[in-house]
Amino acid sequence: MLTKDLLRVSRAGGGYRPQFVGPEREALAGQVLGVFEAHVDEPRAELDAALEALEAESEFKLVRGFAKLLERESEFEVRSPLPPARTRRAAFRAAEPEGVVTAAERRDALTEAADSLGSDPDSVAASLYADRPEREILAAAPERWTPSELLAQYNLSLAQTALFDATEVIVRTDDPRALVTAVKRLGLLYEMYWADGEQVVELTGPDALFRSTRRYGTRFARLLRSVVRAREWELEATIDDRGTERTMRLSDTDPLRAPDADPVAEVSYDSGVEREFAARFEALDLDWTLEREPAFLEAGDAIMIPDFAFDYEHADCRVYFEVMGFWTPAYVEKKLAQLEDTDERLLVAVDESLGVGEEIETRDHRAIPYSGSVRVKDVVDALETYETNLVAAAAAELPAEIAPEDDAVTLAALADRFGVSEDAIEGKRFPEHELLGRTLVRPSVLAALDDELGVGMSFSDAEAAIKQDGIDDVSAVLSRLGYRVAWEGLSGGTIAEK
Repeated sequence: MLTKDLLRVSRAGGGYRPQFVGPEREALAGQVLGVFEAHVDEPRAELDAALEALEAESEFKLVRGFAKLLERESEFEVRSPLPPARTRRAAFRAAEPEGVVTAAERRDALTEAADSLGSDPDSVAASLYADRPEREILAAAPERWTPSELLAQYNLSLAQTALFDATEVIVRTDDPRALVTAVKRLGLLYEMYWADGEQVVELTGPDALFRSTRRYGTRFARLLRSVVRAREWELEATIDDRGTERTMRLSDTDPLRAPDADPVAEVSYDSGVEREFAARFEALDLDWTLEREPAFLEAGDAIMIPDFAFDYEHADCRVYFEVMGFWTPAYVEKKLAQLEDTDERLLVAVDESLGVGEEIETRDHRAIPYSGSVRVKDVVDALETYETNLVAAAAAELPAEIAPEDDAVTLAALADRFGVSEDAIEGKRFPEHELLGRTLVRPSVLAALDDELGVGMSFSDAEAAIKQDGIDDVSAVLSRLGYRVAWEGLSGGTIAEK
């Protein structure tokens, strides 16, 4: 982007139109490139003076805009015989007792400072302010740029700068999924819907937010690179032009493209929050499986691509989850409301540090505030609201009494047979079995084991006898029969009375 003072737009007819440049300006772009190339190894002050002379001969804002883009791609460095900060301290100490007024007093102070630094007065003088911006040396000018590439980057940057004052942007593109993916990675506020048979992406502009406008605006402007990469696209932006609302229209017919060489480094997409959450959630042993970036989700005319989907393992239930960076209370409410007339469910996490946390009521379990990272517990608690209803519904469909044919069977295995969770099974009665730990065991099996086991029997033999009946919870059976294990170091243990 350019700075706003370099923005060149036309307001003819009440519109708002960036003043793009064409091939006729390649000569001027080449001149600006030539100034940078001619001042390699020269101080920044001399480069600036040469650019100012060129600005006086041509359009000031245009030359300054070219120069601003090239400056960001150039390398400047401090070249000094001595460290400037250390040199200044030594010189000020030398000058402090008597003060420096005359040229002779200055020479004396430089000589004394040079002696303390083990150098000479000329090196001290050259180093004193070598780290000032105007004395930095142009170490390398942009070599990969051509005049035509500079024009392309200028036009893109000009449009990006104009978008910084947008309150709303509507985009139509032949690749809406790629656009929405970029929108989500940048954390922007968006809606996607059907209009006249095509998918439309509507974005909230920087000027519509309460805070964090500059950070949001920078990311918002970067999105234009993704827009112009499409083969066919149209963009309509509502611009707040110093209090006057104007409309800016751009399309693939404008001289806008994303050049291969971008002097402004691409934003570092912040997907760390999502990655961290996914890793921690999947490490838990829950009855929900996690899917990253599921397919388009449609609710009437509205379309969205949530960040995650949670699928419940024991019923046909999917809960979508979206992690929001920038947001407004109205935006969160609208996202949640879009699905209220469907069977779909949605949770949203809202970043308190980037939005307007004090403006939202979080009593709705579906809106989960976070700061820095999403707490897995908060999401699990929200999912439990759905899970409780699912468990209750599954339990209601089961008989009040269950009589498995097995002599011993775990609750997990029994739940799998019915296609429900263990929680749905736990509240049932088992008239022919006794529940030991997480295993159902017939009384006859317990009686037989009671006859087989005895005080003094080795634990390994007792364990083998119990497991032979298909029971894994050995400790629960021993406790039920009145035994404990007397451990004898590494040699094992024996069965003893409680």
